[in-house]
Amino acid sequence: MEEYMLPCLNKKYLGYECMGCGIQRSVALLLKGEFIEAFYMYPGIYPLIALLGFLIANHFFTIKYANKTIIFLAILTVSTIIISYLIKITH
Repeated sequence: MEEYMLPCLNKKYLGYECMGCGIQRSVALLLKGEFIEAFYMYPGIYPLIALLGFLIANHFFTIKYANKTIIFLAILTVSTIIISYLIKITH
């Protein structure tokens, strides 16, 4: 599976990672059952999965306070991605 992953063009041509670097490898680690390693590879993977899972569930079921939950999960996901990216580039 790893041989079919797309390269990060930002890292390839500009020399530094983007905020999405690591997500493909993190999904691959999840599929292998390596959950802690997936988190270390891309910390935003779990809030992203929660958001996508909730959006899918909301599509099929009527969920009370769905809009507030979606906003909360979206803010949590974006915040996690930005904070982990800032930590990654400063170390």
